[in-house]
Amino acid sequence: MSKSLISRRPLFGRGSSAVPTPGERRLSALQRLGWKPYFQQQLTLEELNDCEPLRVMAVHRNQLDLAGENGERALPLTPALVSDDVQRRPTIGDWLLLERGSGKFLRLLERSSQFQRMAPGARQLQMIAANVDSVLIVSSCNKDFNLSRLERYLALVREAGCRPYLVLTKADLCAETDTYTEALHGYPDLPVALVNSLLPDSVAQLRQWCLPGETIALLGSSGVGKSTLLNTLSGEQLAATAGIREDDSKGRHTTRHRALYPLDWGGLLLDSPGMRELGLVDVEQGFAATFGDIGALAGNCRFADCRHDSEPGCAVQGAIESGDLDERRLRNWRKLERELARNSRTLAEQRAGDRALGQFYREVQGHARERKLRGD
Repeated sequence: MSKSLISRRPLFGRGSSAVPTPGERRLSALQRLGWKPYFQQQLTLEELNDCEPLRVMAVHRNQLDLAGENGERALPLTPALVSDDVQRRPTIGDWLLLERGSGKFLRLLERSSQFQRMAPGARQLQMIAANVDSVLIVSSCNKDFNLSRLERYLALVREAGCRPYLVLTKADLCAETDTYTEALHGYPDLPVALVNSLLPDSVAQLRQWCLPGETIALLGSSGVGKSTLLNTLSGEQLAATAGIREDDSKGRHTTRHRALYPLDWGGLLLDSPGMRELGLVDVEQGFAATFGDIGALAGNCRFADCRHDSEPGCAVQGAIESGDLDERRLRNWRKLERELARNSRTLAEQRAGDRALGQFYREVQGHARERKLRGD
């Protein structure tokens, strides 16, 4: 099994010094892995007796690292697991149902949430993670801080139905953190924490967002301190860390693949490589929620087909002129709207091509069977 899994310490807290605080409920082994009634209700009575659910903790080229009630195991990636439909392939955070004893893969349980993106270059769908409850969007108090990127992340998180939180790292290296908090006044519903990722006392405030039995994903670009946060929260050196380039505040990739790490108090953290490209696709509801203010303003424009440029009676331009709306936000709204439309067309064309190719293969196989029956 890969050393990247959490086998460096007891998976379910056996031998751990962590003691539940008064009033804190004790979780079962499966609950500590994120098992919830949502997944339990998908099992039949027969499956409850004859099968076992296991969670995907890491995905490798030839195998999946799984964890369940009876510990950890590796599962080879067989054709039964590698579906033609990218969205049906197991990804990190998924729950798989395996036959007891034989370990035979039976099915993938329905997801409570899923994260996906348009893969850079290949222009195809790529799964990021599944069954995440909350997301810590990690940025830093330096040149990495970018409101347009934050809005991109928020659209993705809200589409998945997850709770977003913003963590600003490297606060100890910044003399004027107020500059960053003031820039966030336009996001009143987004909880924000400023931390020094190296200090346990500073990071401890994040525990209120990392609840027992829940899965929390760390999302952010390279060098913002995601792996350092993971290490400090867990109290162990679970992930490698590296510095950033001082000239542009850009970091080096230290996390090479996504992995789930259980925490002592029962939460799970998902660490992932920094993604310089996060192409949005199928996030229309999350996009609308992230830019709800622009949508509300657009409803007050004089013309229904207003492009919010120079049309008379444009409520959006009026809000910019009065200072109620940042012009940068409108530019990003336009940019992401175009990107969503483009990626949706690309995905639709790809799916149509896949259907046509599948139909062609079926016709070829049908003709082959007919010739065999005729004795040709």
